[in-house]
Amino acid sequence: MPLSKEMALSADTTIDALREDLSRLSAQIFANPELRFEEVKASAWVADLLQSKGFHVERGAYGLATALRVSTGDPSGPSGARVAILAEYDALPEIGHACGHNLIATAAVGAFLGAAAALPKGAGELVLLGTPAEEGGGGKILMAKKGAFEGISAAMMFHPFDRDLLTHPALASLWISFSFKGSPAHAAAAPHDGNSALTACMDTFRLIDGQRVHFRDGVRVHGTISNGGQAVNIIPEDAACEFSVRARTLEELERVRKIVLRCAEGAATASGVNVRVTSRMGYRDMKNNVGLATRFGSHLGELGRNAAMATEDVGAGSTDMGDVSHLVPSIHPYLGIVDPGVALCHQHAFADAAGGARGLETALVAAKALARTALDVILDHELRAHIQSEFQGSASPA
Repeated sequence: MPLSKEMALSADTTIDALREDLSRLSAQIFANPELRFEEVKASAWVADLLQSKGFHVERGAYGLATALRVSTGDPSGPSGARVAILAEYDALPEIGHACGHNLIATAAVGAFLGAAAALPKGAGELVLLGTPAEEGGGGKILMAKKGAFEGISAAMMFHPFDRDLLTHPALASLWISFSFKGSPAHAAAAPHDGNSALTACMDTFRLIDGQRVHFRDGVRVHGTISNGGQAVNIIPEDAACEFSVRARTLEELERVRKIVLRCAEGAATASGVNVRVTSRMGYRDMKNNVGLATRFGSHLGELGRNAAMATEDVGAGSTDMGDVSHLVPSIHPYLGIVDPGVALCHQHAFADAAGGARGLETALVAAKALARTALDVILDHELRAHIQSEFQGSASPA
């Protein structure tokens, strides 16, 4: 059964009535930025608001101190559907909520409460997951390993951006660190007796730059030197650097990873030093479920915002929602809180927008569209079958 106008209005009206509470939540999280896995205040404010509305909140869910789980409804009903709405609330070092996670949390809470108010008894289950550490910590991945997404029919959230997009990609990513070990010598009296770890470190950057002409569109490789030597009058014995590697697919990510490794190994050989490699997987690419995104876009249009399906005019980052999208049908639409080109995530101007009036209005619209879409998934058997069929045909194994 598709969502009725009366049910959509019920969800919208509930969210409108919560405006003051949601505005306060967004402002509290924005004014108190907390880094990954340290979102003690943010997670508590989210939990407190949900609890004040009569819901039992599991704090410290899935073994993570700042993760949350709250649910309502009954998945054993006729549909058997269980829909998850995801909240993020961690911030970035130095620039705070320059990714707008205060708005993501606000929209998720609003969507859950709006959909819960309209959900028919016994129709299915609605779940809100508070997911910590999206900024480099992979909270969703850790939660998934503990079973957070088992039995979930669909997962959804929204992300602030500089425009409205329904199926924007997210890049698969990993981090690689190189530690170079050379031999020291007096830099002026006997430079010929040393083997410079720093030269090898710097040559790694130069070699990678020379390989960029062989990268496919969408590949991003960027790094920093974390140890540049010990003193200017000593041939550096130790040096280190770290690279973030991203690509549109896991296959291209693996190809580029091998190139980056060859560059470091070649640089080490040229300088006669040793190199130690450590790497850690970042996030998987985003498998946007087009059928689910289209339904979200339809509701968004009814609320006055007409989003494009996708665009090549703006770049992409990475998110652990990508990992979720390989487990269950998922959407991660972007909604603008600034005009196109004015600012993007991880910039000071974007942080300012996340704390402003336009940011809040966007979060409230997102909450309504998410609430309607969640109800649609629970109530519309044909939609569930469609998105599941698409998922099975597009998602790669976990």
